[in-house]
Amino acid sequence: MTLVRALTLLGLGLPAFAQYAGPAILSRGEAPSAMTSPDITFRPFLELTSSYETGLAGVAVSPNQQLPSVDSYGLALTWGVSGAHNWKHTKLGLSYRGNLSHYIEQKSYDAINQSLLLGFTRQLTRHTTFTLRESAGVFTRSFGLGSLAQAVPFDPAESNIPTTDFFDNRTYYVSTQADLTVQKSARLSFNMGGDQFLTRYRAAGLIGVNGLGAHGDLQYRLSRRNTFGLAYSYGHFYYNGQFGGSDLHGFSGTFARALTGRLEFTGTFGATRVEQKYIESVPVNPIIAALLGVSSTTEIAHFVNWIPTGHVRLSEVFHHGVAYVGAGREVTPGNGLFITTYMYNVMGGYTYTGLRDWSFTSLVSYDRGESVANFQGVYSNLAGGISVSRQIARSVHFVAGYDARRYTSIEFKNYNRLVQEVHVGLGFTPGEVPLRVW
Repeated sequence: MTLVRALTLLGLGLPAFAQYAGPAILSRGEAPSAMTSPDITFRPFLELTSSYETGLAGVAVSPNQQLPSVDSYGLALTWGVSGAHNWKHTKLGLSYRGNLSHYIEQKSYDAINQSLLLGFTRQLTRHTTFTLRESAGVFTRSFGLGSLAQAVPFDPAESNIPTTDFFDNRTYYVSTQADLTVQKSARLSFNMGGDQFLTRYRAAGLIGVNGLGAHGDLQYRLSRRNTFGLAYSYGHFYYNGQFGGSDLHGFSGTFARALTGRLEFTGTFGATRVEQKYIESVPVNPIIAALLGVSSTTEIAHFVNWIPTGHVRLSEVFHHGVAYVGAGREVTPGNGLFITTYMYNVMGGYTYTGLRDWSFTSLVSYDRGESVANFQGVYSNLAGGISVSRQIARSVHFVAGYDARRYTSIEFKNYNRLVQEVHVGLGFTPGEVPLRVW
């Protein structure tokens, strides 16, 4: 027992690259710690699928002021590459996916969609590491649910990726997050970083957003299984072609615990100060209305609120996959229709890539937002999906999937709709391991 204690203390006393080896720290956007160590072979893939999709809706209304909603059969060609590799001082994870979609009955929705997740970590000195997280994409129909990707060493749910877009409209996004971590000792570490993101929509009626921010934290590892810390974050949203924006100051405590070698809990708990400025319409005095013939005017609204915010995630990493559940409350820049929003989120998923024949990914997500700027009201969406691949010959796989999303709102009646997509086809990828699907 004395020898074991001595070796443990020796390990905790030698600060070195990646020696922290404790549970993931969610405030730093980290994926579950057990996901980040092994290499995953970089593998290209190609898929040919047929599909049926419901609830296609562009940014338009019908003559009776209803949102058009159409269905269509479709064909798709999908390609991409994913993988991860560790060198002596560098870690790299990549997940890229491209898609060419053709709708047989609704050709106006034909599109090329692409998404990229890139994680890069570099040891600069014995005690210092640099981390870069890059997310980018372009899509017409949003089924992006922000699930954990086996090849990428960060949690996409902690990046600024659009996941609640309502219309089937051309959307462009990019998010860059950079961090510098100083491992002062095996117990004590500091992190500082910044981020920038933007989202743009082809439709003129939707509101694009720019964002930038900075953050920092202090983490102390109390034991092999427990890490506590304090974190601060600043964020600024400003909108394309719109007056005003939002400034956010977040203060939180952080906690991470390794329940077992592969099961861990991590989270942040705190509050955010939200300061907003925007133009709102207000009624005018009846005498002025009668004199000038106007019923309303505009004024600059400026208010400050404090709201509780935080995130939690429970995850277990298996030899061939990962299962997780998470929940949180945060301030988001909205979805192009609504802008600054207080958002609740609950999410769970499971990803499996076996050594024999099967691979599958499943995910369910619920978002409930309170819009507090251009339109005030509550909107939500419940989304879920499953994708499956089955090896039927060397390098040839049967692939299938189903996705659904239900949009609901009491205040905005036309916001209520259900969209679904089902697809089947063939996938091609080299090697004996089943095709990874997500």
